[in-house]
Amino acid sequence: MTAQHHTELQNLPPDLKPELLPRHVAVIMDGNGRWAKRQGLPRFMGHKRGVDALKDLLRCCKDWGIQALTAYAFSTENWGRPQEEVDFLMTLFQRVLRQELREMVQENVQIKFVGNLSALPQSLQEEISRSMERTSENPSIRFTVATNYGGRQEILHACRAIADQVKQGLLQPHEIDEATFERHLYTAGIYDPDLLIRTSGEMRISNFLLWQMAYAEIYITETLWPDFDRTEFYRALCAYQLRERRFGKI
Repeated sequence: MTAQHHTELQNLPPDLKPELLPRHVAVIMDGNGRWAKRQGLPRFMGHKRGVDALKDLLRCCKDWGIQALTAYAFSTENWGRPQEEVDFLMTLFQRVLRQELREMVQENVQIKFVGNLSALPQSLQEEISRSMERTSENPSIRFTVATNYGGRQEILHACRAIADQVKQGLLQPHEIDEATFERHLYTAGIYDPDLLIRTSGEMRISNFLLWQMAYAEIYITETLWPDFDRTEFYRALCAYQLRERRFGKI
């Protein structure tokens, strides 16, 4: 990050050093249902509040100079939830996208969806295509939403694509390296996360970005996702700054 970039940062807490911030933050947004239950509210209210928390985090990342944010919105396993909850989530994604698109265009957010998008409702797929197209040139922050996403499925998808190329004679087995493999992942062109945040105290990565998380620092908080605000994010970044990232070296 250049010095000029530092001067553009807004409201960065003085004890956060720009040069020690992660370039890319990934979040597993856990605890929406539990939050709603504790408040005596229906589960869907937790998801609605969770969307507000995500919007605020995206804005905070942009203000503080973090270049990429990836959110785990819906996993391949989430189809196993009650049908009405799944239907609500699909409708929520569509409505939020439609409502927020203009603002994302204005704020120069580039949005990308990763996962097996072909299994989503047609109307949602169209909304997703439109939002990715409209924001594809936006330079300020890359916002990736993992929807109907599974890390193992992503790796299998890449293996099949590479096997096809080998079969067609376009690629020799000895030419397959990490860079080749990464080009066939859903996240091609996005650098790996430096920091993974998981809320609600769960100690798992739940099939999220399995290849990309190889050297990510992991931060777990007991806070439920709808309560994850700038103060909580600040704590996560303070903890991250104290980590020594050796990438397997001494």
